[in-house]
Amino acid sequence: MAQQETDERVSDEFIDDTKDSAEREQAHRERGTVRPITVVGHPMLHRECRDVTAFDEALASLIDDMFASQRAAEGVGLAANQIGVDLKVFVYDCPDDDGVRHVGAVCNPVLDELPPDGRVLDDNNEGCLSVPGAYAELPRPDYAVVRGQDATGRPVTVRGTGYFARCLQHETDHLYGHLYLERLSKRERKKALTMMAENTPRYETVPNAE
Repeated sequence: MAQQETDERVSDEFIDDTKDSAEREQAHRERGTVRPITVVGHPMLHRECRDVTAFDEALASLIDDMFASQRAAEGVGLAANQIGVDLKVFVYDCPDDDGVRHVGAVCNPVLDELPPDGRVLDDNNEGCLSVPGAYAELPRPDYAVVRGQDATGRPVTVRGTGYFARCLQHETDHLYGHLYLERLSKRERKKALTMMAENTPRYETVPNAE
């Protein structure tokens, strides 16, 4: 788990990820190259990713590819290990429950732990590009705060409500080797995997091998 031990990696100021969201997403996507999506069973999805330590052109290029891949797969969030890259970074292009579009990228994300009396669970459907064609109801807090770094290494803090909060939690989970399936009961997990087996992915995927 990424630790935030110094002030250089912690920010209490929430970023505005709604400004020029369409233009920023388009710029990333047009620079990027679409990559195939790893699916459940692939080893990289089931272990914690490495921290991002180099905030360079290679990282910027990866983020562009992630935006391009996310759009091609019609997703709202994508973690690096979902395109076979072992780094703690995710991108998102996700509306909140008010329809406001949020676009951004977070490196080395850590979720704030909400106090029990401050949690309101949202029990809605959740899907995953790495479990194509499957959905399941999954309770998650309807508010989330993620702290990390942007593509240049500067500290960022992102907050979300409703659907966007679910996205932030889902993508952070990915980077620590967890799929949403693991949060389901055995029965619901089996049902989701059956749904996946019965459907053909609408985007390119890769075999479950490195």
